[in-house]
Amino acid sequence: MKYVDEFRNPETAQALLQEIELLGNQLSGSKGRQIKLMEICGGHTHAIFKYGIEDLLSDSIELIHGPGCPVCVMPRGRLDDAIALAEMPDVILTTFGDTMRVPGSKKSLLQAKAIGADIRMVYSPLDALKIARENPDKEVVFLALGFETTAPSTALTVLQAAAENIQNFSLFANHVLVIPALQALLDNPDLQLDGFVGPGHVSMVIGCNPYKFIAAEYGKPIVVSGFEPLDILQSIWMVLKQMVEGRCEVENQYSRLVKPEGNPIALNAMKTVFEVREQFEWRGLGEIPASGLKLRSAYAQFDAEAKFVLPNAKVADSKACQCGQILKGVMKPWQCKVFGTACTPENPIGTCMVSSEGACAAYYKYGRLSIPKMLVKSH
Repeated sequence: MKYVDEFRNPETAQALLQEIELLGNQLSGSKGRQIKLMEICGGHTHAIFKYGIEDLLSDSIELIHGPGCPVCVMPRGRLDDAIALAEMPDVILTTFGDTMRVPGSKKSLLQAKAIGADIRMVYSPLDALKIARENPDKEVVFLALGFETTAPSTALTVLQAAAENIQNFSLFANHVLVIPALQALLDNPDLQLDGFVGPGHVSMVIGCNPYKFIAAEYGKPIVVSGFEPLDILQSIWMVLKQMVEGRCEVENQYSRLVKPEGNPIALNAMKTVFEVREQFEWRGLGEIPASGLKLRSAYAQFDAEAKFVLPNAKVADSKACQCGQILKGVMKPWQCKVFGTACTPENPIGTCMVSSEGACAAYYKYGRLSIPKMLVKSH
């Protein structure tokens, strides 16, 4: 298939793997330890396991899975607020499918729907706006979440609602920003990282320039990557090559879609509709300053947090679940005691097992239910 097969060529992959092994062995030999690279995006995590990339890499390289799954980082308290909204009279709550099975403190949205709440899965915020047009006697709320990848479509939907003066439509905004999360990770003393495979989808919107602080202030190389197997292998090779050559830069492997300055139309829509919150809670990472988005006062009529009274309670994560440590890259899914036993996609305890981008879901889907064999050998 044109534009797909080119990025899955086995001969090219083998050549890249040989180069990666040479560079990895050289670097790990000089450092006396494994080289640790974090792929930030959950889409990369799933691609890595789908194509067996981790198994193909040399033992000198360890891939750490980052917090780039928007459903996974949504705290339980915010989910409880969404459920409270859905259970209000004459409210239709709309949301993406990944969110439906995320467990709150007492139930999930899917369970709330089963006992009578009007909760509808949509593929776009514009679908939610259509439902508002068709149901003028109901309040329609869109549970908006995601990184900068999905925030522009939400912003454009608000602008459309304003243009049409649709007064029964509002957002429960939970959009988050990738740069503050990366800074929080880099400031974490428990996490030792040598470089990053940067997110492709987010970077299509924000560009490559915002990552410059990672190289300048923290001395870590980062390469923005696409999602095909050769994209990921080339990006790993580019990070290692920087390290061997003593360079520390932001490089763009995904240049066919990502531009240094990003997408100005998408960025302008976000800037028009949203402003940055002073604080926002992330599951597993806690409160991170300036890391979430909220509606500007000019669009307060579309803000569900202004329109409705919500519990707004802080809810601790389940003690049995280690999603927080997994999201921070401190633990691997198979190190969690409930992974694959009490916690499965059919009966999730934590968000990492629910989302299509969650690390636990990736390990479970692709058969990683226990400690990898290569680690057993090394122990």
